[in-house]
Amino acid sequence: MHSANDSPEFLATAGAGRIDRRRFMAYFTSAGLGGTLFPGVLWALGQGEVTKETIEQAEAIAGLEFTDEQREEMVRGLNRNVASYEAVRKLELPNSVVPAVRFDPVVPGVRPPSTAVRAAGERMRRSDPGRVTRPADLEEAAFWPVTKLAELIRTRQVTSRELTRMYLDRLKRYGPTLECTITLTEERALEQARRADEEIAAGRYRGPLHGIPWGVKDLLAVKGYPTTWGAEPYVDQVIEMDAAAVRRLDEAGAVLVAKLTVGALAMGDVWYGGKTRNPWNLEQGSSGSSAGSAAATVAGLVGFSLGTETLGSIVSPSTRCGATGLRPTFGRVSRHGAMALSWSMDKIGPICRSVEDCALVFDAIHGADEHDPSSRDAPFVWDANIDVRGLRIGYLKSGFDDEPESEPAREWRRMDREVLDVLRSLGVELIPFELPGDLPVGALRLILHAECAAAFDDLTRSGRDRMMEERSSWPNTFRQARFIPAVEYIQANRARTLVMAALDEAMRDIDVFVTPSYAGDVLLMTNLTGQPAVVLPNGFRADGTPVSISFIGNLWGEAETLAVAKAYQDATEFHLRRPPAFSG
Repeated sequence: MHSANDSPEFLATAGAGRIDRRRFMAYFTSAGLGGTLFPGVLWALGQGEVTKETIEQAEAIAGLEFTDEQREEMVRGLNRNVASYEAVRKLELPNSVVPAVRFDPVVPGVRPPSTAVRAAGERMRRSDPGRVTRPADLEEAAFWPVTKLAELIRTRQVTSRELTRMYLDRLKRYGPTLECTITLTEERALEQARRADEEIAAGRYRGPLHGIPWGVKDLLAVKGYPTTWGAEPYVDQVIEMDAAAVRRLDEAGAVLVAKLTVGALAMGDVWYGGKTRNPWNLEQGSSGSSAGSAAATVAGLVGFSLGTETLGSIVSPSTRCGATGLRPTFGRVSRHGAMALSWSMDKIGPICRSVEDCALVFDAIHGADEHDPSSRDAPFVWDANIDVRGLRIGYLKSGFDDEPESEPAREWRRMDREVLDVLRSLGVELIPFELPGDLPVGALRLILHAECAAAFDDLTRSGRDRMMEERSSWPNTFRQARFIPAVEYIQANRARTLVMAALDEAMRDIDVFVTPSYAGDVLLMTNLTGQPAVVLPNGFRADGTPVSISFIGNLWGEAETLAVAKAYQDATEFHLRRPPAFSG
Protein backbone atom coordinates (compact mmCIF):
# COMPACT_ATOMS: atom_id res chain seq x y z
CA MET A 1 0.00 0.00 0.00
CA HIS A 2 1.10 3.58 -0.68
CA SER A 3 0.92 6.18 2.02
CA ALA A 4 -1.35 9.16 1.42
CA ASN A 5 1.54 11.47 0.51
CA ASP A 6 2.56 9.14 -2.35
CA SER A 7 -0.89 9.21 -3.92
CA PRO A 8 -1.54 10.92 -7.28
CA GLU A 9 -4.07 13.21 -5.60
CA PHE A 10 -1.42 14.47 -3.17
CA LEU A 11 1.05 15.24 -5.93
CA ALA A 12 -1.45 16.72 -8.39
CA THR A 13 -1.62 20.33 -9.42
CA ALA A 14 -4.03 22.16 -7.11
CA GLY A 15 -5.33 25.69 -7.53
CA ALA A 16 -2.54 28.25 -7.57
CA GLY A 17 0.45 25.90 -7.89
CA ARG A 18 1.95 22.46 -7.87
CA ILE A 19 2.87 20.75 -4.63
CA ASP A 20 6.62 20.25 -4.45
CA ARG A 21 6.80 16.71 -3.12
CA ARG A 22 10.49 16.90 -2.24
CA ARG A 23 10.13 20.06 -0.19
CA PHE A 24 6.89 18.92 1.45
CA MET A 25 8.40 15.56 2.39
CA ALA A 26 11.45 17.34 3.74
CA TYR A 27 9.14 19.27 6.05
CA PHE A 28 7.41 16.07 7.17
CA THR A 29 10.75 14.44 7.92
CA SER A 30 12.06 17.43 9.84
CA ALA A 31 8.81 17.50 11.81
CA GLY A 32 9.22 13.86 12.77
CA LEU A 33 6.21 12.70 10.76
CA GLY A 34 8.10 10.42 8.38
CA GLY A 35 6.08 8.92 5.58
CA THR A 36 2.70 8.95 7.32
CA LEU A 37 0.33 11.87 7.00
CA PHE A 38 -1.16 12.93 10.35
CA PRO A 39 -1.82 16.71 10.10
CA GLY A 40 -4.65 18.11 12.17
CA VAL A 41 -6.01 20.44 9.48
CA LEU A 42 -4.59 22.17 6.45
CA TRP A 43 -1.75 24.13 7.99
CA ALA A 44 -1.75 22.58 11.44
CA LEU A 45 0.71 19.77 10.92
CA GLY A 46 0.63 18.85 14.58
CA GLN A 47 4.39 18.71 15.29
CA GLY A 48 7.14 21.28 14.74
CA GLU A 49 6.72 24.97 14.02
CA VAL A 50 4.66 26.35 11.14
CA THR A 51 6.89 28.53 8.95
CA LYS A 52 6.46 30.67 5.84
CA GLU A 53 7.71 27.73 3.78
CA THR A 54 5.09 25.47 5.36
CA ILE A 55 2.37 27.92 4.37
CA GLU A 56 3.68 28.31 0.84
CA GLN A 57 3.59 24.57 0.26
CA ALA A 58 0.13 24.24 1.82
CA GLU A 59 -1.33 26.94 -0.42
CA ALA A 60 -1.42 24.58 -3.40
CA ILE A 61 -3.62 22.14 -1.46
CA ALA A 62 -6.03 24.90 -0.51
CA GLY A 63 -6.10 26.39 -4.01
CA LEU A 64 -4.85 29.75 -2.72
CA GLU A 65 -1.84 32.03 -3.18
CA PHE A 66 -0.51 34.57 -0.68
CA THR A 67 2.35 37.05 -0.79
CA ASP A 68 5.48 36.58 1.30
CA GLU A 69 4.39 39.48 3.53
CA GLN A 70 0.99 37.85 4.08
CA ARG A 71 2.65 34.55 5.01
CA GLU A 72 4.83 36.37 7.53
CA GLU A 73 1.73 37.87 9.15
CA MET A 74 0.06 34.44 9.32
CA VAL A 75 2.87 32.48 11.02
CA ARG A 76 2.18 33.48 14.61
CA GLY A 77 -1.59 32.93 14.39
CA LEU A 78 -1.21 29.56 12.71
CA ASN A 79 1.15 28.38 15.44
CA ARG A 80 -1.44 29.48 17.99
CA ASN A 81 -3.95 27.38 16.05
CA VAL A 82 -1.64 24.38 16.34
CA ALA A 83 -1.61 24.82 20.10
CA SER A 84 -5.42 24.96 20.08
CA TYR A 85 -5.63 21.75 18.05
CA GLU A 86 -3.32 20.02 20.48
CA ALA A 87 -5.41 21.18 23.44
CA VAL A 88 -8.57 19.72 21.88
CA ARG A 89 -6.76 16.48 21.02
CA LYS A 90 -6.02 15.92 24.69
CA LEU A 91 -9.75 15.49 25.26
CA GLU A 92 -11.23 12.04 24.93
CA LEU A 93 -13.74 12.31 22.09
CA PRO A 94 -15.23 8.87 21.43
CA ASN A 95 -17.23 8.23 18.28
CA SER A 96 -20.46 8.66 20.25
CA VAL A 97 -19.86 12.37 21.01
CA VAL A 98 -21.86 14.47 18.54
CA PRO A 99 -20.85 17.96 17.34
CA ALA A 100 -22.67 20.95 18.77
CA VAL A 101 -23.60 21.99 15.22
CA ARG A 102 -26.48 19.92 13.81
CA PHE A 103 -27.90 19.39 10.34
CA ASP A 104 -31.61 20.03 9.84
CA PRO A 105 -33.22 18.98 6.54
CA VAL A 106 -35.97 21.60 6.95
CA VAL A 107 -35.60 24.19 4.19
CA PRO A 108 -35.59 27.79 5.47
CA GLY A 109 -39.09 29.20 5.27
CA VAL A 110 -40.76 25.79 5.36
CA ARG A 111 -42.66 24.73 8.47
CA PRO A 112 -41.52 21.37 9.92
CA PRO A 113 -44.09 18.65 10.58
CA SER A 114 -46.21 18.43 13.69
CA THR A 115 -44.48 16.88 16.66
CA ALA A 116 -47.42 14.50 17.14
CA VAL A 117 -46.31 11.00 16.20
CA ARG A 118 -49.87 9.95 15.41
CA ALA A 119 -53.03 12.00 15.67
CA ALA A 120 -55.93 10.84 17.78
CA GLY A 121 -58.01 8.17 16.04
CA GLU A 122 -55.38 7.38 13.42
CA ARG A 123 -53.98 3.88 13.24
CA MET A 124 -51.96 1.56 11.07
CA ARG A 125 -54.06 0.03 8.32
CA ARG A 126 -52.26 -3.13 7.27
CA SER A 127 -53.14 -5.26 4.28
CA ASP A 128 -55.20 -8.40 4.81
CA PRO A 129 -52.76 -11.33 4.69
CA GLY A 130 -55.57 -13.74 3.86
CA ARG A 131 -55.55 -17.23 5.25
CA VAL A 132 -52.04 -18.18 6.31
CA THR A 133 -51.38 -21.83 7.08
CA ARG A 134 -48.26 -23.33 8.57
CA PRO A 135 -46.26 -25.12 5.87
CA ALA A 136 -45.40 -28.80 6.29
CA ASP A 137 -41.73 -27.82 6.26
CA LEU A 138 -41.25 -24.73 8.42
CA GLU A 139 -38.21 -23.71 6.38
CA GLU A 140 -40.61 -22.86 3.57
CA ALA A 141 -41.60 -19.89 5.73
CA ALA A 142 -37.98 -18.68 5.89
CA PHE A 143 -38.66 -16.56 2.79
CA TRP A 144 -42.08 -15.31 3.82
CA PRO A 145 -42.59 -11.60 4.46
CA VAL A 146 -43.24 -10.38 7.99
CA THR A 147 -46.91 -9.87 7.11
CA LYS A 148 -47.32 -13.65 6.73
CA LEU A 149 -44.90 -14.68 9.50
CA ALA A 150 -46.83 -12.46 11.88
CA GLU A 151 -50.04 -14.36 11.14
CA LEU A 152 -48.35 -17.67 11.96
CA ILE A 153 -47.27 -16.21 15.30
CA ARG A 154 -50.52 -14.37 16.07
CA THR A 155 -52.68 -17.42 15.37
CA ARG A 156 -50.24 -19.56 17.39
CA GLN A 157 -49.66 -21.99 14.55
CA VAL A 158 -45.95 -21.46 15.13
CA THR A 159 -44.15 -20.38 18.28
CA SER A 160 -41.51 -17.72 18.29
CA ARG A 161 -39.06 -20.31 19.61
CA GLU A 162 -39.69 -22.55 16.61
CA LEU A 163 -39.21 -19.67 14.19
CA THR A 164 -36.12 -18.47 16.04
CA ARG A 165 -34.47 -21.89 16.03
CA MET A 166 -35.25 -22.28 12.34
CA TYR A 167 -33.55 -18.99 11.47
CA LEU A 168 -30.61 -19.70 13.79
CA ASP A 169 -30.12 -23.06 12.08
CA ARG A 170 -30.13 -21.37 8.67
CA LEU A 171 -27.68 -18.73 9.87
CA LYS A 172 -25.33 -21.47 11.04
CA ARG A 173 -25.75 -23.46 7.82
CA TYR A 174 -25.60 -20.68 5.23
CA GLY A 175 -23.98 -17.78 7.06
CA PRO A 176 -20.40 -18.98 6.37
CA THR A 177 -21.18 -19.34 2.64
CA LEU A 178 -22.45 -15.78 2.41
CA GLU A 179 -19.93 -14.45 4.95
CA CYS A 180 -22.81 -12.37 6.26
CA THR A 181 -22.73 -12.97 10.02
CA ILE A 182 -20.36 -11.49 12.57
CA THR A 183 -22.02 -12.61 15.82
CA LEU A 184 -24.99 -14.85 16.57
CA THR A 185 -26.99 -13.49 19.51
CA GLU A 186 -28.39 -16.96 20.24
CA GLU A 187 -28.74 -16.77 24.01
CA ARG A 188 -30.46 -13.38 23.85
CA ALA A 189 -32.71 -14.55 21.01
CA LEU A 190 -33.93 -17.70 22.70
CA GLU A 191 -34.76 -15.77 25.86
CA GLN A 192 -36.66 -13.14 23.86
CA ALA A 193 -38.54 -15.88 21.98
CA ARG A 194 -39.47 -17.63 25.21
CA ARG A 195 -40.83 -14.39 26.63
CA ALA A 196 -42.73 -13.63 23.41
CA ASP A 197 -44.42 -17.04 23.50
CA GLU A 198 -45.46 -16.55 27.11
CA GLU A 199 -46.91 -13.10 26.40
CA ILE A 200 -48.81 -14.25 23.31
CA ALA A 201 -50.19 -17.27 25.15
CA ALA A 202 -51.41 -14.89 27.86
CA GLY A 203 -53.17 -12.68 25.29
CA ARG A 204 -50.60 -9.88 25.34
CA TYR A 205 -49.85 -9.67 21.61
CA ARG A 206 -47.76 -6.59 20.90
CA GLY A 207 -48.23 -6.39 17.13
CA PRO A 208 -46.87 -7.67 13.83
CA LEU A 209 -43.21 -7.80 14.90
CA HIS A 210 -43.89 -9.77 18.07
CA GLY A 211 -41.83 -12.94 18.03
CA ILE A 212 -40.27 -12.26 14.60
CA PRO A 213 -36.50 -13.00 14.34
CA TRP A 214 -34.37 -10.26 12.81
CA GLY A 215 -30.76 -9.20 12.27
CA VAL A 216 -28.91 -5.92 12.75
CA LYS A 217 -25.99 -4.38 10.90
CA ASP A 218 -22.97 -4.51 13.18
CA LEU A 219 -22.74 -0.73 13.42
CA LEU A 220 -25.44 -0.76 16.13
CA ALA A 221 -24.59 -1.59 19.72
CA VAL A 222 -26.15 -4.57 21.48
CA LYS A 223 -25.38 -4.97 25.17
CA GLY A 224 -23.22 -7.97 25.99
CA TYR A 225 -22.07 -8.57 22.41
CA PRO A 226 -19.19 -7.22 20.30
CA THR A 227 -19.88 -4.24 18.05
CA THR A 228 -17.01 -4.48 15.57
CA TRP A 229 -17.97 -1.92 12.91
CA GLY A 230 -16.54 -4.51 10.51
CA ALA A 231 -12.98 -3.26 11.01
CA GLU A 232 -9.83 -4.79 12.49
CA PRO A 233 -9.16 -2.04 15.06
CA TYR A 234 -12.56 -2.69 16.68
CA VAL A 235 -12.88 -6.49 16.62
CA ASP A 236 -12.90 -6.70 20.43
CA GLN A 237 -15.07 -3.64 21.04
CA VAL A 238 -18.06 -4.18 23.32
CA ILE A 239 -20.40 -1.21 23.81
CA GLU A 240 -22.48 -1.97 26.89
CA MET A 241 -25.78 -0.56 25.72
CA ASP A 242 -28.55 -1.29 23.25
CA ALA A 243 -28.85 1.16 20.38
CA ALA A 244 -32.12 3.09 20.36
CA ALA A 245 -33.40 1.24 17.27
CA VAL A 246 -32.56 -2.12 18.85
CA ARG A 247 -34.37 -1.10 22.02
CA ARG A 248 -37.47 -0.06 20.11
CA LEU A 249 -37.59 -3.38 18.28
CA ASP A 250 -37.20 -5.12 21.64
CA GLU A 251 -40.23 -3.16 22.81
CA ALA A 252 -42.15 -4.33 19.72
CA GLY A 253 -41.37 -7.92 20.73
CA ALA A 254 -38.99 -8.70 17.86
CA VAL A 255 -36.26 -11.30 18.42
CA LEU A 256 -32.68 -10.37 17.56
CA VAL A 257 -30.82 -13.42 16.21
CA ALA A 258 -27.63 -11.98 14.70
CA LYS A 259 -25.31 -9.06 14.21
CA LEU A 260 -24.69 -8.95 10.48
CA THR A 261 -21.67 -7.94 8.46
CA VAL A 262 -20.83 -4.39 7.52
CA GLY A 263 -18.14 -3.23 5.12
CA ALA A 264 -15.29 -1.89 7.25
CA LEU A 265 -16.42 1.36 8.87
CA ALA A 266 -19.46 1.47 6.60
CA MET A 267 -17.88 1.15 3.17
CA GLY A 268 -18.30 -1.69 0.68
CA ASP A 269 -18.84 -5.39 1.41
CA VAL A 270 -15.31 -6.25 2.61
CA TRP A 271 -14.96 -6.62 6.37
CA TYR A 272 -12.20 -7.90 8.61
CA GLY A 273 -13.37 -11.52 8.23
CA GLY A 274 -13.93 -11.66 4.47
CA LYS A 275 -16.28 -10.43 1.76
CA THR A 276 -20.06 -10.73 2.03
CA ARG A 277 -21.56 -12.50 -0.99
CA ASN A 278 -24.51 -11.89 -3.27
CA PRO A 279 -27.02 -14.74 -2.70
CA TRP A 280 -27.77 -14.80 -6.45
CA ASN A 281 -24.13 -15.10 -7.49
CA LEU A 282 -21.55 -16.13 -4.92
CA GLU A 283 -18.77 -14.85 -7.16
CA GLN A 284 -20.04 -11.33 -6.52
CA GLY A 285 -19.92 -9.30 -3.37
CA SER A 286 -23.25 -8.17 -1.93
CA SER A 287 -22.24 -4.51 -2.25
CA GLY A 288 -22.25 -2.35 0.82
CA SER A 289 -22.13 -1.29 3.41
CA SER A 290 -25.31 -2.92 4.78
CA ALA A 291 -23.89 -6.02 3.14
CA GLY A 292 -24.93 -8.66 5.63
CA SER A 293 -28.36 -7.17 6.22
CA ALA A 294 -29.35 -7.39 2.55
CA ALA A 295 -27.73 -10.77 1.89
CA ALA A 296 -29.15 -12.46 4.99
CA THR A 297 -32.66 -11.11 4.40
CA VAL A 298 -32.82 -12.21 0.76
CA ALA A 299 -31.29 -15.63 1.56
CA GLY A 300 -33.99 -16.29 4.18
CA LEU A 301 -31.67 -16.21 7.20
CA VAL A 302 -33.65 -13.56 9.10
CA GLY A 303 -37.20 -12.25 8.97
CA PHE A 304 -35.98 -8.70 8.36
CA SER A 305 -32.98 -6.56 9.15
CA LEU A 306 -31.77 -3.05 9.87
CA GLY A 307 -29.21 -1.26 7.74
CA THR A 308 -27.79 2.23 7.62
CA GLU A 309 -27.17 4.66 4.78
CA THR A 310 -24.90 7.65 4.43
CA LEU A 311 -24.37 7.59 0.67
CA GLY A 312 -26.04 4.47 -0.76
CA SER A 313 -25.53 1.80 1.89
CA ILE A 314 -29.19 0.70 1.88
CA VAL A 315 -29.84 1.35 -1.81
CA SER A 316 -26.70 -0.39 -3.08
CA PRO A 317 -26.86 -3.78 -1.29
CA SER A 318 -30.63 -3.91 -1.72
CA THR A 319 -30.05 -3.46 -5.45
CA ARG A 320 -27.35 -6.12 -5.66
CA CYS A 321 -29.21 -8.68 -3.55
CA GLY A 322 -32.80 -7.97 -4.61
CA ALA A 323 -34.02 -6.75 -1.22
CA THR A 324 -36.59 -4.06 -0.48
CA GLY A 325 -35.15 -1.22 1.57
CA LEU A 326 -36.32 2.04 3.12
CA ARG A 327 -33.95 4.93 3.67
CA PRO A 328 -35.98 7.23 5.93
CA THR A 329 -35.92 11.00 6.06
CA PHE A 330 -32.85 12.26 7.91
CA GLY A 331 -33.69 12.40 11.62
CA ARG A 332 -36.72 10.08 11.54
CA VAL A 333 -34.89 7.25 13.35
CA SER A 334 -32.60 7.78 16.34
CA ARG A 335 -28.95 6.97 15.70
CA HIS A 336 -28.08 6.69 19.39
CA GLY A 337 -25.85 3.67 19.83
CA ALA A 338 -24.91 3.48 16.14
CA MET A 339 -21.44 4.21 14.77
CA ALA A 340 -21.18 7.75 13.47
CA LEU A 341 -19.64 8.19 10.04
CA SER A 342 -21.26 11.50 9.06
CA TRP A 343 -23.39 13.28 11.65
CA SER A 344 -25.24 15.20 8.96
CA MET A 345 -25.88 12.28 6.57
CA ASP A 346 -26.21 8.99 8.53
CA LYS A 347 -29.65 7.30 8.56
CA ILE A 348 -31.01 3.97 9.87
CA GLY A 349 -33.67 2.02 7.99
CA PRO A 350 -35.16 -1.43 7.41
CA ILE A 351 -34.13 -3.95 4.76
CA CYS A 352 -36.91 -6.44 4.17
CA ARG A 353 -38.59 -8.76 1.68
CA SER A 354 -41.53 -6.48 0.92
CA VAL A 355 -42.51 -2.82 1.00
CA GLU A 356 -45.15 -3.37 3.67
CA ASP A 357 -42.59 -5.11 5.87
CA CYS A 358 -40.52 -1.92 5.67
CA ALA A 359 -43.55 0.08 6.78
CA LEU A 360 -44.14 -2.20 9.77
CA VAL A 361 -40.52 -2.03 10.91
CA PHE A 362 -40.31 1.72 10.34
CA ASP A 363 -43.45 2.22 12.43
CA ALA A 364 -41.67 0.54 15.35
CA ILE A 365 -38.37 2.42 15.16
CA HIS A 366 -39.18 5.98 14.10
CA GLY A 367 -39.56 8.96 16.41
CA ALA A 368 -37.54 11.42 18.46
CA ASP A 369 -35.04 10.30 21.08
CA GLU A 370 -33.55 12.53 23.74
CA HIS A 371 -30.14 10.93 23.15
CA ASP A 372 -30.05 11.91 19.46
CA PRO A 373 -30.44 15.68 19.08
CA SER A 374 -31.01 15.33 15.32
CA SER A 375 -34.01 13.02 15.73
CA ARG A 376 -37.53 14.34 15.31
CA ASP A 377 -41.13 13.24 15.77
CA ALA A 378 -43.39 13.42 12.72
CA PRO A 379 -46.62 11.59 11.90
CA PHE A 380 -46.42 8.24 10.11
CA VAL A 381 -49.76 6.65 9.30
CA TRP A 382 -49.56 3.59 7.11
CA ASP A 383 -52.54 2.71 4.96
CA ALA A 384 -51.77 -0.36 2.86
CA ASN A 385 -54.91 0.17 0.76
CA ILE A 386 -54.45 3.80 -0.21
CA ASP A 387 -55.41 4.60 -3.80
CA VAL A 388 -52.15 5.91 -5.25
CA ARG A 389 -54.01 7.48 -8.14
CA GLY A 390 -54.77 10.28 -5.72
CA LEU A 391 -51.07 11.06 -5.31
CA ARG A 392 -48.97 13.27 -7.54
CA ILE A 393 -46.31 10.95 -8.93
CA GLY A 394 -43.40 12.12 -11.02
CA TYR A 395 -40.71 10.32 -12.97
CA LEU A 396 -37.13 11.44 -13.55
CA LYS A 397 -37.46 11.87 -17.30
CA SER A 398 -33.78 12.19 -18.16
CA GLY A 399 -32.98 9.08 -16.15
CA PHE A 400 -35.37 6.97 -18.21
CA ASP A 401 -34.59 8.65 -21.53
CA ASP A 402 -30.84 8.19 -21.56
CA GLU A 403 -29.40 5.30 -23.57
CA PRO A 404 -26.41 3.66 -21.83
CA GLU A 405 -23.50 2.44 -23.93
CA SER A 406 -23.02 -1.08 -22.55
CA GLU A 407 -25.49 -3.87 -23.18
CA PRO A 408 -25.88 -4.77 -19.45
CA ALA A 409 -26.75 -1.14 -18.71
CA ARG A 410 -29.17 -1.00 -21.64
CA GLU A 411 -30.79 -4.20 -20.36
CA TRP A 412 -31.31 -2.56 -16.97
CA ARG A 413 -32.68 0.61 -18.57
CA ARG A 414 -35.26 -1.44 -20.49
CA MET A 415 -36.46 -2.88 -17.18
CA ASP A 416 -36.57 0.63 -15.70
CA ARG A 417 -38.87 1.78 -18.49
CA GLU A 418 -41.15 -1.17 -17.91
CA VAL A 419 -41.75 0.22 -14.40
CA LEU A 420 -43.39 3.26 -15.98
CA ASP A 421 -45.61 0.99 -18.06
CA VAL A 422 -46.72 -0.88 -14.93
CA LEU A 423 -47.52 2.34 -13.07
CA ARG A 424 -49.53 3.67 -16.01
CA SER A 425 -51.44 0.38 -16.17
CA LEU A 426 -52.49 1.05 -12.57
CA GLY A 427 -54.09 4.31 -13.66
CA VAL A 428 -51.24 6.53 -12.48
CA GLU A 429 -50.72 9.72 -14.47
CA LEU A 430 -46.97 10.25 -14.41
CA ILE A 431 -45.57 13.78 -14.32
CA PRO A 432 -42.22 14.48 -16.03
CA PHE A 433 -39.72 15.70 -13.46
CA GLU A 434 -36.06 16.78 -13.41
CA LEU A 435 -33.59 17.35 -10.62
CA PRO A 436 -32.40 20.93 -10.21
CA GLY A 437 -29.27 21.59 -12.25
CA ASP A 438 -26.37 24.05 -12.19
CA LEU A 439 -25.35 23.14 -8.64
CA PRO A 440 -22.02 21.44 -7.77
CA VAL A 441 -23.61 18.40 -6.12
CA GLY A 442 -20.61 16.10 -6.69
CA ALA A 443 -18.28 18.57 -5.00
CA LEU A 444 -20.30 18.31 -1.78
CA ARG A 445 -18.87 14.87 -1.06
CA LEU A 446 -16.22 16.75 0.89
CA ILE A 447 -18.85 17.23 3.63
CA LEU A 448 -18.89 13.47 4.17
CA HIS A 449 -15.10 13.26 3.96
CA ALA A 450 -14.54 15.99 6.53
CA GLU A 451 -17.05 14.52 8.96
CA CYS A 452 -15.83 10.94 8.67
CA ALA A 453 -12.24 12.08 9.21
CA ALA A 454 -13.37 13.82 12.39
CA ALA A 455 -15.32 10.75 13.50
CA PHE A 456 -12.15 8.66 13.19
CA ASP A 457 -9.61 11.29 14.17
CA ASP A 458 -8.13 9.10 16.90
CA LEU A 459 -7.80 6.13 14.52
CA THR A 460 -5.73 8.24 12.12
CA ARG A 461 -3.53 9.95 14.71
CA SER A 462 -2.86 6.72 16.61
CA GLY A 463 -1.62 4.92 13.51
CA ARG A 464 -4.10 2.06 14.04
CA ASP A 465 -5.56 2.89 10.63
CA ARG A 466 -2.69 0.84 9.17
CA MET A 467 -4.54 -2.27 10.36
CA MET A 468 -7.16 -1.58 7.69
CA GLU A 469 -5.02 -0.55 4.73
CA GLU A 470 -5.08 -3.89 2.92
CA ARG A 471 -8.89 -4.08 2.98
CA SER A 472 -10.16 -0.51 2.90
CA SER A 473 -9.52 2.87 1.29
CA TRP A 474 -10.79 4.67 4.39
CA PRO A 475 -7.33 5.31 5.92
CA ASN A 476 -6.25 7.28 2.85
CA THR A 477 -9.59 9.13 2.73
CA PHE A 478 -9.29 10.09 6.41
CA ARG A 479 -5.74 11.38 5.87
CA GLN A 480 -6.64 13.38 2.78
CA ALA A 481 -9.60 14.93 4.56
CA ARG A 482 -7.28 16.45 7.16
CA PHE A 483 -6.40 18.96 4.45
CA ILE A 484 -9.98 20.19 3.90
CA PRO A 485 -10.02 23.77 5.25
CA ALA A 486 -12.76 24.54 7.76
CA VAL A 487 -13.84 27.46 5.57
CA GLU A 488 -14.38 25.14 2.59
CA TYR A 489 -16.38 22.68 4.73
CA ILE A 490 -18.67 25.50 5.82
CA GLN A 491 -18.96 26.83 2.28
CA ALA A 492 -19.93 23.36 1.07
CA ASN A 493 -22.68 23.26 3.68
CA ARG A 494 -23.91 26.65 2.50
CA ALA A 495 -24.05 25.25 -1.02
CA ARG A 496 -25.94 22.31 0.45
CA THR A 497 -28.61 24.72 1.67
CA LEU A 498 -29.05 25.88 -1.92
CA VAL A 499 -29.37 22.27 -3.10
CA MET A 500 -32.00 21.60 -0.41
CA ALA A 501 -34.00 24.66 -1.42
CA ALA A 502 -33.74 23.84 -5.13
CA LEU A 503 -34.96 20.26 -4.67
CA ASP A 504 -37.77 21.42 -2.40
CA GLU A 505 -38.88 23.84 -5.10
CA ALA A 506 -38.60 21.19 -7.83
CA MET A 507 -40.78 18.78 -5.81
CA ARG A 508 -43.49 21.31 -4.88
CA ASP A 509 -45.95 19.80 -7.37
CA ILE A 510 -45.26 16.10 -6.70
CA ASP A 511 -45.46 13.79 -3.69
CA VAL A 512 -43.16 11.03 -4.97
CA PHE A 513 -40.99 10.47 -8.01
CA VAL A 514 -39.71 7.24 -9.51
CA THR A 515 -36.14 7.06 -10.76
CA PRO A 516 -33.48 4.61 -11.91
CA SER A 517 -31.59 3.99 -8.68
CA TYR A 518 -28.31 5.47 -9.90
CA ALA A 519 -29.51 8.09 -12.39
CA GLY A 520 -27.42 11.25 -12.47
CA ASP A 521 -26.89 12.84 -9.05
CA VAL A 522 -30.09 11.44 -7.55
CA LEU A 523 -28.42 9.22 -4.93
CA LEU A 524 -25.95 11.82 -3.69
CA MET A 525 -28.38 14.74 -3.89
CA THR A 526 -31.18 13.06 -1.95
CA ASN A 527 -28.77 11.81 0.71
CA LEU A 528 -27.51 15.37 1.14
CA THR A 529 -31.04 16.79 1.35
CA GLY A 530 -32.30 14.00 3.63
CA GLN A 531 -35.13 12.80 1.37
CA PRO A 532 -36.66 9.33 2.01
CA ALA A 533 -36.21 6.58 -0.58
CA VAL A 534 -37.66 3.12 -1.16
CA VAL A 535 -35.59 0.73 -3.29
CA LEU A 536 -36.97 -2.58 -4.58
CA PRO A 537 -36.28 -5.13 -7.33
CA ASN A 538 -37.73 -4.43 -10.76
CA GLY A 539 -36.28 -7.32 -12.73
CA PHE A 540 -33.45 -9.79 -13.23
CA ARG A 541 -30.61 -9.68 -15.72
CA ALA A 542 -29.88 -12.48 -18.14
CA ASP A 543 -27.26 -13.76 -15.67
CA GLY A 544 -29.94 -14.17 -12.99
CA THR A 545 -28.94 -11.26 -10.78
CA PRO A 546 -31.47 -8.60 -9.72
CA VAL A 547 -31.70 -4.90 -10.53
CA SER A 548 -33.62 -2.18 -8.71
CA ILE A 549 -35.80 0.89 -9.08
CA SER A 550 -36.16 3.70 -6.51
CA PHE A 551 -39.01 5.88 -5.31
CA ILE A 552 -38.09 9.22 -3.70
CA GLY A 553 -40.48 11.16 -1.47
CA ASN A 554 -40.73 14.57 0.11
CA LEU A 555 -39.29 15.04 3.59
CA TRP A 556 -41.33 12.98 6.10
CA GLY A 557 -43.24 11.50 3.16
CA GLU A 558 -42.45 7.87 3.97
CA ALA A 559 -46.12 6.82 3.96
CA GLU A 560 -46.74 8.12 0.44
CA THR A 561 -43.41 6.86 -0.87
CA LEU A 562 -44.00 3.38 0.53
CA ALA A 563 -47.56 3.37 -0.82
CA VAL A 564 -46.46 4.03 -4.41
CA ALA A 565 -43.65 1.48 -4.14
CA LYS A 566 -46.11 -1.09 -2.76
CA ALA A 567 -48.54 -0.49 -5.62
CA TYR A 568 -45.78 -1.26 -8.09
CA GLN A 569 -44.52 -4.25 -6.10
CA ASP A 570 -47.99 -5.76 -5.77
CA ALA A 571 -48.34 -5.61 -9.56
CA THR A 572 -45.11 -7.56 -10.08
CA GLU A 573 -43.54 -10.64 -8.51
CA PHE A 574 -39.82 -9.88 -8.56
CA HIS A 575 -39.59 -9.69 -4.76
CA LEU A 576 -41.03 -13.21 -4.46
CA ARG A 577 -38.15 -14.92 -6.27
CA ARG A 578 -35.71 -16.89 -4.14
CA PRO A 579 -31.99 -17.43 -4.71
CA PRO A 580 -31.75 -21.12 -5.68
CA ALA A 581 -28.64 -21.87 -3.62
CA PHE A 582 -30.54 -21.08 -0.40
CA SER A 583 -33.98 -22.42 -1.23
CA GLY A 584 -33.35 -26.15 -0.81
